[in-house]
Amino acid sequence: MHTSHIAKLLNGPPVVRIGSRRWFLEVGAAGLAGSQLLGTAANSMGTLPQSSDRKAVILIWLSGGPSQLDMWDPKPDAPAEIRGPYGTIATKLAGVRFCEHLPLQASIADQLSIIRSLDCSASNHTPTTMQAGNPLARRTDDGKDGGGYPSMGSVAAKFRGPNVQSMPPFVGLADSWVSDVWEAGEMGRTYAPVNGRDMLGKFGMPSGLTVDRLQDRESIRRELSRLGNQLDQSDPSTAAFDQYANQAHEMILSGKVAKAFRIDDEPDSLRDAYGRSSLGEKTLLARRLVESGVSFVLVSGAWGYFDHHGDNVKWGGIAKGLTPLLPQIDRALHALIQDLTQRGLLDSTLVLMMGEFGRSPRINADAGRDHWTNVMSMVMAGGGLRHGQVIGSTNRQGGSIASNPVRPQDLAATTFRHLGIDLDASWTNSQGRPIPIVCEGGRPIPEFYSG
Repeated sequence: MHTSHIAKLLNGPPVVRIGSRRWFLEVGAAGLAGSQLLGTAANSMGTLPQSSDRKAVILIWLSGGPSQLDMWDPKPDAPAEIRGPYGTIATKLAGVRFCEHLPLQASIADQLSIIRSLDCSASNHTPTTMQAGNPLARRTDDGKDGGGYPSMGSVAAKFRGPNVQSMPPFVGLADSWVSDVWEAGEMGRTYAPVNGRDMLGKFGMPSGLTVDRLQDRESIRRELSRLGNQLDQSDPSTAAFDQYANQAHEMILSGKVAKAFRIDDEPDSLRDAYGRSSLGEKTLLARRLVESGVSFVLVSGAWGYFDHHGDNVKWGGIAKGLTPLLPQIDRALHALIQDLTQRGLLDSTLVLMMGEFGRSPRINADAGRDHWTNVMSMVMAGGGLRHGQVIGSTNRQGGSIASNPVRPQDLAATTFRHLGIDLDASWTNSQGRPIPIVCEGGRPIPEFYSG
């Protein structure tokens, strides 16, 4: 995929830069203009992990609320209005069945952990709670959503940083940023996720600018001086401008960011394996970013595309709306697990696939299922954890937790443990209070470490 095609995929403009001066000022100003790319990268470089300890996370976000009953927790013996329109298939795990439209995932179920008892009671129709891994981070619709709590990716940015110099620690690949990506809260913009569109548009070497010219630091300083005269020196962000611009110089000169986005370097056979859908392409890009040194990548195929209320709404009901999506997530997750395995990255990369909540047990009058915060299913893989298991269960109707509940804070603790982050760590909020990164008694999910 050429750069302009990636820009289109990420819902951003193609890369166009005219002249080294304009380009340089755009790159330098990125840290002041709201993308936080340079600030995030520059302030997260303190202690880089050794190459033998390059832990990472890829979170595949199924925006809208994926149906547990029609994916990973089917109820084939329930009445039709509960079991839904799909049949089920056997998996690599004895006695465990998936939806008939997930054959690739079924074939590698021994490499997966299926959590059927994820408690989403604190969640709402946003990424806030589940991406934060924190039941205290809630949608409130009063301009104070999240209560100031950061996302798991932002915690990773602060307490781990990137795995490779000149790469940002936390990247989001999403078309709808506000709806699908939770940011840093009161932890601060330094640890906010970098928008993949900004990485793409700001860090390619423009035509006509050579490495020799970029290395002319005296010219860079002159440009900064001119720009500094135009900026309000009382603005605290201005003081960080030199640091951000120098970091931009290193990011561009290394070529690591630009190289990570060149998925046209991948063979057609691999790109076909991931799928040429938005989700498939972004998942492949997530692997490239992790391989290049990013610690946490969030992928969303499209805003709200798992919100299957019925055939009278945009995304349709279960049969008409969900059916075309299932092969996409089946292919993308299967290809990612196989790809990471072949590259020796699966044990160091924790893979999560989930959304904000589940769907109602009964098919409604519009052939869909409604929001359901009682329980959700999700899949995990990699990270050196014990897999090939089902964790928890739901009742006969798939609408409530029957055993082994897993809470958002348990998911966060598991994720942070994988990343080597001290679970007793805390950050300081706007009132100067220390806030623990794991709230409400969260603990690593024990099934991953036993047996």
